This record gives sequence, structure tokens and C-alpha cells, in this order.
Amino acid sequence: MTTKTNSKRANLTPLIVDVAVPIGAYYLLKDGLGMSTLMALGISSVVPAVRTVWSVVRERTVNALAALILVVNVVGLLLSFVAGDPRLMLAKDSGVSSVIGIGILVSVALGKPMMTAGMKPWLVKGIAERETAWARLQAGSADFRRAERRFSVVWGFVLLAECVGRVVGAYTLPVDTMVWLGSVVMVASMAVAFLVSGALGAGPMARMLIAETKAGARSMPEVALAR
Repeated sequence: MTTKTNSKRANLTPLIVDVAVPIGAYYLLKDGLGMSTLMALGISSVVPAVRTVWSVVRERTVNALAALILVVNVVGLLLSFVAGDPRLMLAKDSGVSSVIGIGILVSVALGKPMMTAGMKPWLVKGIAERETAWARLQAGSADFRRAERRFSVVWGFVLLAECVGRVVGAYTLPVDTMVWLGSVVMVASMAVAFLVSGALGAGPMARMLIAETKAGARSMPEVALAR
């Protein structure tokens, strides 16, 4: 029970920190404390950036996605304050999606799909036999590698589509509306990406991984007898 609770908390934390806290902070600072729209947006954007830095420090590893998000956030904040335009600050959030989306698609073109690092632990589940099966499939199965690429491609295109939608909204809708609607668009995009990438990529990979793990388990007694 404790493990499940911790897992749910770990899954909800990014959603709360990256979505709920910035929205709540924006309206508190702007409507409650009377700050300007630009200042409220700037301060409310700091929390997700701090979380990204903290995750890098805590894990002592530089995740490509986390690094991209941090860089684009910092650059976007600086540009927004220099320009003094709250709509540009809203648009910079979509810039994060576009940069990540492009980065993912480039990684696929280079033969190193970026999203694999986040998806693999969910499929392998820390099981040594699955880890071995994964290595065999990645080395010898074209279908497995194709599904792996599809998983990242779906995420890349969904993030680019989210970028277009949020940029259009940032420059056509009221700022107060776009503050919460932008987060709705982001969450909806994530849901679409999870569903489609799961159906086209992670699902087929999971089935191949399970089959390969079972095949490896059956072959082990034969190897032992041969020795």
C-alpha cells in the first residue's frame, strides 16, 4: 500500500508543481496582491524552473528533456522581461513544447529516440530478465526499434501541435483566460500523447518484451542442460 501511495504521489507532484502552483500563484499575485500581469507571470514561472534544477541536483544526472525545459524557460523569461510583453511570456511556454518536440524528432532521425529513457523503466520494471530481453530486441528486432521510434515521433508531433495552439491562444485570447487555458491545452496534449504513443509504440513494445522474456526463460533450462 505504501509503495502504491508513494508512486501516486510521485506521479502527481510534477502536475501540481508545473500546473496547479503556477496558475494559483499567478491569480494570487495579480488579483490578490495587485502585481502587474508581467510580474505575476514571471514569478509564477519560477517554481517549475526550480523543480527542474532540483531534480538535476538530486539525481546527479543531466536529463536531456529537463535541460531543454530549463534552458527554454530561462531564455523565455529573460526575453519576456526585456520586451515587457505578457503575451510573449505566455508564448514562451509554447516555446518549451516546440523546442522539446523538435529535439525529440531530431533524436529519432539520429537513431537515438529521446523518449526511450522515460518509457523504458515503465516497461522493464527493474526486472533483470526484461532488461536482458530489451537489449536482445533492441539489437535484433526491426519491429521493436520501429515501435520505439513511433513512440518518440508521436510525442514530438503532439508537442509541436500544442505549441501552435498555445501561440495562437497567447496572441488572440485575453491573458487571464490563456493563463488557465494554456495549462488545459498542455494537459489535454499530454493525455493524447500518452494514449496514441501507448497504442502505437509502448503497447507493441510491451507485448514483444513479454514474449521475449518468456522465450529467454524457456531457453535457460536448455542451456543449463547443454552444459
